[in-house]
Amino acid sequence: MEDALMSYEKVAQVKAGLIIGTKQTIKAMKNGEAAEVVIAEDADQHITNKVSRLANEYNIPCYRVESKRKLGQVCGIDVSTAAVAIKQ
Repeated sequence: MEDALMSYEKVAQVKAGLIIGTKQTIKAMKNGEAAEVVIAEDADQHITNKVSRLANEYNIPCYRVESKRKLGQVCGIDVSTAAVAIKQ
């Protein structure tokens, strides 16, 4: 899970350049605003599959982390999040 740690760190470093939440992440990918996407493994597969499929379709690097709760914390929010996009 070294990649997961790197993904958490990357998210923490670019807090200002984040798009948080599944709907926002999907919108950002469609609008060409997302450079990378991070998905939480413990989120609902129905949701994360849609995000990863779209990332694949748009050739956007997609990383996975273990915890949606920790991903939310790293983003600086008090709730969990299934997906985060890092802006271009």
